[in-house]
Amino acid sequence: MNQAIRHSWVAAIAMFALIFGAISYVQVIGADELKANPWNQRAVLQSFCNDRGAIIVGGSPVAESVDTGSETCAFQRTYPQPEAYAGITGYFSQNFGATGLEQSMGAELAGNSDQLFLDRVGQLFLGNQPKGASVELTIDPEIQELAYSLIPDGQRGSIVVTNPKTGAILAMVSKPSYDPNLVATQDLAAADASMNELIKVPGINLNPNVSGPTGELLAPGSVFKLVGTAAALASGKYNKDSELPNPAELPFEGIEYRLPNYAGGNCYTRDTASFAFALQQSCNTPFASIALDLGRDAIAEQAAKFGFGQDMGDQLKLDYARGSTFPDDLDGPGLAQSVIGQKDVRATPLQVALMTAAIANDGVQMQPNLIKTLRSPDLRVIEEPQPKQLRTSTTPDIANQITEWMVSAVSEGIANRAAVPGVQVAGKTGTAELGNGTNNSWFTGFAPANNPQVGVTIVMEGVDITTGAQLTSPNAKRIFEAVLNK
Repeated sequence: MNQAIRHSWVAAIAMFALIFGAISYVQVIGADELKANPWNQRAVLQSFCNDRGAIIVGGSPVAESVDTGSETCAFQRTYPQPEAYAGITGYFSQNFGATGLEQSMGAELAGNSDQLFLDRVGQLFLGNQPKGASVELTIDPEIQELAYSLIPDGQRGSIVVTNPKTGAILAMVSKPSYDPNLVATQDLAAADASMNELIKVPGINLNPNVSGPTGELLAPGSVFKLVGTAAALASGKYNKDSELPNPAELPFEGIEYRLPNYAGGNCYTRDTASFAFALQQSCNTPFASIALDLGRDAIAEQAAKFGFGQDMGDQLKLDYARGSTFPDDLDGPGLAQSVIGQKDVRATPLQVALMTAAIANDGVQMQPNLIKTLRSPDLRVIEEPQPKQLRTSTTPDIANQITEWMVSAVSEGIANRAAVPGVQVAGKTGTAELGNGTNNSWFTGFAPANNPQVGVTIVMEGVDITTGAQLTSPNAKRIFEAVLNK
């Protein structure tokens, strides 16, 4: 009998210890992690009607809490310029939680961060509900509006505009977009109905993990040849005077497959090519030959130095930025296809922008940054992120040499429609074949080449050659002009 009572007491004590431990973990150790979990809607439900801090661009809010005059729900989260900023702000919804900066900067916007502790104490003494901090972005509203307008409605595409020297993001847009007000409404039935309609739209940027400039992984096509060029020069086996084999087709031993040269330029006019000519005309076979000579590891190592498979630092403040990839276990044909940005190479538009910015910035890649200032409710500056180096991608000499060849790709090559009168523009186009007669069409570049102030990366998905050419380089020109004329 005594033994049975003893076992019961041991079991009871163990159960109490387990419950106490779980409560302690939830309330103390794991509290911050659970609050930050995007699937945890309790934080949203508790603060949905509170006065949340604004997200500000150029002095105007792109997300703010508006007084409703209602006693049941005093504030409504609204988005004055919804579609152009949805991919950055995300939404704050009672039904669906939070995404974008609304999620990743949620503690600051709600007034719950450690930086706002004294503000919270002060508000409590006054008997007021604590207010959130405002987040001012690096985005230039004129450039953001222009970039968004340059993607036709119904076209899937993304544009990223940066300052290569600082990492500041001046514009970041994608289509198709959506109106966050539709899912942030206090009318929960209407929010459900809107979400059910939105999720039917192919490619929509509702879930930033799988779409948009920071989340969508795309074949980069020939813009990836910049990686192969840097790897070649870094190897010491090639230099600016190297002549590269440039056959119309590259055969592979034991198989029928032949890698063809790019048919849209003048590659077929020469059996050998300089680096300048190969990049000007975006020839495939010279870069395939380089990759086969150097081997997969050399290309992969250079890709990693440009950020493929690596993190983007802690300044972006968007938790869903995905890592770009360069494949493992490549045979000869696979390596040849990969070095020209095909097969299983995948990159986000932001990654391509960072790669290009590193070349523009003497080989140094800066952390991408969206946050200009964080201000308390009384407008005191709490945080003002400074430019921060992310990694060294290549040497200044190699970066400057690639820049020279990118300039010739615009002045004399197939990127010529990005040229700006009176300004040296460095650029590279790319066409990634999708196997159904359509392509992902790319442009990436910067200007002025000798003192870069702006970098532009554009991708239009699922287009034919003619449409891609119309929507990439010419639109990059318009953005270059708009930034440089400010």
